Amino acid sequence: MNRNKTGIRHLAEICTIKGIENIIVSPGSRNAPIILAFKEQKKINCLSIVDERSAAFFALGMAQQSEKTVAIACTSGSAVLNYAPAIAEAYYQKIPLLILTADRPNEWIDQADSQTIRQKDVFSNYIQKSVELPQAINSEDDLWYTDRLINEAIDACQHPCHGPVHINIPFVEPLYEGFDEELPSPKIINTTIAIQTLPLQEIEMLSKQWKASEKILILTGVLKKSNPLNSILEELAKQLNVAILTETTSNLYSKHFHPCTDKIISTIREEEIELFKPDLLITFGNQIISKKIKAFLRKNRAEHHWHIDRTDQYLDTYQSLSRNIPFDPLVFFEQIFDKLMGKESVYSDNWKQKNLECERKHAHFMANCLFSDLKVFDIILEKIPSHSHLQLANSTAIRYTQLFKNRKDLSYFSNRGTSGIDGSISTAVGAAYESKLPTTLITGDLSFFYDSNGLWNDYISKKLKIIIINNGGGGIFRFIDGPMDTDSLDYFETPHHLNAEHIAKTFNIEYLKANSLEELNNSVDNLYAKQMNKACILEIFTPREENAEVLKDYFRHLIK
Repeated sequence: MNRNKTGIRHLAEICTIKGIENIIVSPGSRNAPIILAFKEQKKINCLSIVDERSAAFFALGMAQQSEKTVAIACTSGSAVLNYAPAIAEAYYQKIPLLILTADRPNEWIDQADSQTIRQKDVFSNYIQKSVELPQAINSEDDLWYTDRLINEAIDACQHPCHGPVHINIPFVEPLYEGFDEELPSPKIINTTIAIQTLPLQEIEMLSKQWKASEKILILTGVLKKSNPLNSILEELAKQLNVAILTETTSNLYSKHFHPCTDKIISTIREEEIELFKPDLLITFGNQIISKKIKAFLRKNRAEHHWHIDRTDQYLDTYQSLSRNIPFDPLVFFEQIFDKLMGKESVYSDNWKQKNLECERKHAHFMANCLFSDLKVFDIILEKIPSHSHLQLANSTAIRYTQLFKNRKDLSYFSNRGTSGIDGSISTAVGAAYESKLPTTLITGDLSFFYDSNGLWNDYISKKLKIIIINNGGGGIFRFIDGPMDTDSLDYFETPHHLNAEHIAKTFNIEYLKANSLEELNNSVDNLYAKQMNKACILEIFTPREENAEVLKDYFRHLIK
């Protein structure tokens, strides 16, 4: 028995059987067998994107929307390393990617052969599982072993949680020959998912601690939209001893929630801390954006802290973790909801009053706000059409958005796994391609230029709108602590005079621009005009030096 390409054919067939519908390939020779094998699978959509870094983020955007595993495949050598940023993001964002990397024969590793690096376990620090398929199939046991590895790897993308998995595949030449040998049926192994159940004694203990707490703070990170979870939390928020802080990327909405965490926390005075410091802190969802709430809770630690997550073990972000609860948040609250009885307290009212005060001051400031980054967000966040998806780039775009109330009719997304500025365009393009829904990406200039290759593909949705806030550099470095106190601000901020007009022309995308409030209002209306039948970029030029001063004035106004 000698079927050197049977392993890759089985890989493609098992992917089909297990429901993988999309693979993003990047051109190369060593991965030719992968491309040929997957092109045989009529149920798998094969897309081609040249830039491997962009291709991986595009796949991440697709998987973010579908919650299904998306495969990516590249040739050997440094092409493999270009996947790393998106894989790290997928790992910390819990997004299922199946990474297929073609490799040179094992005997040629470290022998000065071209496009040859040490690829086995190359992503080991941010991968759920990594396997290498046998280089050749010389026996029935080789085929059994190959099938077992493939089944295990594909299932690991989804269980016990979503995330990236790496399959490294050494190939010997010839690479482009067809598959003539008879193909035996692959072995299929399936994973059964167990239903989680809270023990009765745990329910009693947790509910007792809940009822004994006068100040319960629920803090939510990045979540997908869930009406059942939203409804449960809305009921809990009516209890007098409960306050719920959300972020835009939590995708939770209620008049009982407090979505603008940074605004509220910035106004808590020293003499008010005890009014807001929780007895019991409950957290769930992926990363929290607000640095202010992290600092507040680390300095004013809760006596008890429950963290609820199916996979994150001992995530002690606020240095007060007392109970790790490895459950899906919805499953947890559904099982314990009827036992969570509130008590007399003014804790909820304290947060409500503080929130009302902040919103009043926010409205007063915005009514007189000069043209700046802050004013731009005030306008564009209101004008995004209903039932749209909003993709937010790091880092200024996502932080400004947190200062404005979230909208129930929008779904919010952002690469907050590692919070890097790379890949925001590619992710949004992949997400828009998969969702088929109107999608707006709001990005800063540096993030846009960094990932402009994200527009170098044939899969740009006509419903994609990109809004660039061009403040001539990394504006965030003018208002975070540190850079302004040095004599090297230019090295952090990286000022420039670039614009995106010719990039838009290169990729046949409509281009609009705005330099003032009047131009901005007209341009946003044109951006979302019904007659616009292809993707469009709106570039808004804001005053680089004034932006930071406006934002500082804003926070000073809140605490008056």
